[in-house]
Amino acid sequence: MKINEIKLGISNVSIEGKVIDISETRDVQTKYGRRSVADALIEDETGQITLSLWQDQINRVSMGDKVKISGAFITQFRDELRLSIPRSGKIEVIKE
Repeated sequence: MKINEIKLGISNVSIEGKVIDISETRDVQTKYGRRSVADALIEDETGQITLSLWQDQINRVSMGDKVKISGAFITQFRDELRLSIPRSGKIEVIKE
């Protein structure tokens, strides 16, 4: 799937892209307690989307990495579509 094909409510998304920015990590209160989260901006040749990185996912990627994401789902936060990776999903850095 390409970024420009992403729509709200889609699940089991598999996508590849390059990490072009990562926000500072922040702590938020969730229904599961306090969790660390950071936002990564990823892009492919069709566009950009924000990827929410939770807990141990944060340290798996760095700016400039090409990543492959599978099993993700699409949410909306502040009128912006976002990729989220559930526990059953996967993010991996692709060696070029």
